[in-house]
Amino acid sequence: MHTDPAQPRNDTSDGRDETAAERADRNWNEVLQELRVLQTGTQILTGFLLALAFQPAFADLDDGQRAFYLALVVISAVSAIVALAPVALHRVLFRQRAKGSVVRYGHVALLSALLTVSLLLAGVVAFVFDVVVGWPLAAVAAGSLAALILVLWVVMPVTIRVRHTGGDA
Repeated sequence: MHTDPAQPRNDTSDGRDETAAERADRNWNEVLQELRVLQTGTQILTGFLLALAFQPAFADLDDGQRAFYLALVVISAVSAIVALAPVALHRVLFRQRAKGSVVRYGHVALLSALLTVSLLLAGVVAFVFDVVVGWPLAAVAAGSLAALILVLWVVMPVTIRVRHTGGDA
């Protein structure tokens, strides 16, 4: 327990006895950990996409597939940029006593990165299916994956949040 009387307490309903600065530090560490996990997956997908352009079979793609591929490369880059944005903000605001703002920005950036990664995941699956078995099955695979992402990343968390807060989400 922290007993510095100069630091105001931020006792919230979660029962933690921490100052606002301690809470911001803890929340920033949680955001960073989540960003690390997200960044690893994004880097793997980006590497996969970039390697494809140098494969012999890449020349066999039609114009639509090439355009789709390039769109996926851009989405991949955007997801990496968005996921790294909180780190850049933290560097700029380092020692400026703005951790709360950095955490809020990180939260929004993380949600935005999850959105771009969901598009990227569904898109990469659609692209691979399109090249291997054709567009109709690619649409089914991507749609199924998008539905699974929606259920696991949105519906379930919101459902659990509503149940946890007694309906006051």
